[in-house]
Amino acid sequence: MALANEPLPKVVTRGRALPAFLIVGWRWIARNPAVTVAPILLPFIFLYFLSFISPPSLLPLEIVGAMLFTMQNIGSWVLGDSATWRIECSLQDMFVASPLGRLRYLFGIAFSNLIAMLPALAILAVLLAWVGGERGHPLTPFAAVVLVGALGSLWVLFSSIGIAISSRLRTQREIWPVGNLTFTILGMLSPLYYPLSVLPPLWQDAARFLPATYAALLVQGALGITPASPAEMASYAGLLAATVGTVLFVALRLYRWGEA
Repeated sequence: MALANEPLPKVVTRGRALPAFLIVGWRWIARNPAVTVAPILLPFIFLYFLSFISPPSLLPLEIVGAMLFTMQNIGSWVLGDSATWRIECSLQDMFVASPLGRLRYLFGIAFSNLIAMLPALAILAVLLAWVGGERGHPLTPFAAVVLVGALGSLWVLFSSIGIAISSRLRTQREIWPVGNLTFTILGMLSPLYYPLSVLPPLWQDAARFLPATYAALLVQGALGITPASPAEMASYAGLLAATVGTVLFVALRLYRWGEA
């Protein structure tokens, strides 16, 4: 009885969620190093074939596109993890009962998947610095800050889309086709690997409604790959920020947190 009446020890819980999800991402790589290879292969396949059919001057733009496309694919991984944890492992119930909350849960899953994507992004960044310097588009400090900001924006944006869609899936069989179809289409229709100006006018108008378009235009302008005035750069940044905020708000409203 004396033990039952003793107060429970105070345990610090703040600040533990993000490191815990970091460990989840790291353990995934440590147990299966092939995880780090998968995000590298798809962008490099595109770059390999584009190097034969496109002008050499577009290679820096295509490397930027590969980085943005890699970051976009995190949305598919977030969708898969969130749906699997809910459908197969029933882990979401534990998180719902905890003080974590849906927003920190979203960023936790997104952060754990970012760990697996970092090797691919690092290789592409080195390649961009090397090729961009040779082709007259050096990775200046300003361009590097813009690139990191654009990548971070897409990380939040597509992770939000992924976790919102995941709560609508009911079986494991739906995860792979829905995730790949959604994020591949969004990536291929956006002007990531090519300038927006080469598209037909109707397709250009359609591409301006896609979330990754303004991230691509912003980074291309910062690197001097495509001409953009300071006013245009500011408008691209504003539209990207507005899109991220809107998508995050809508995704959290659509995400079924604590529902069967």
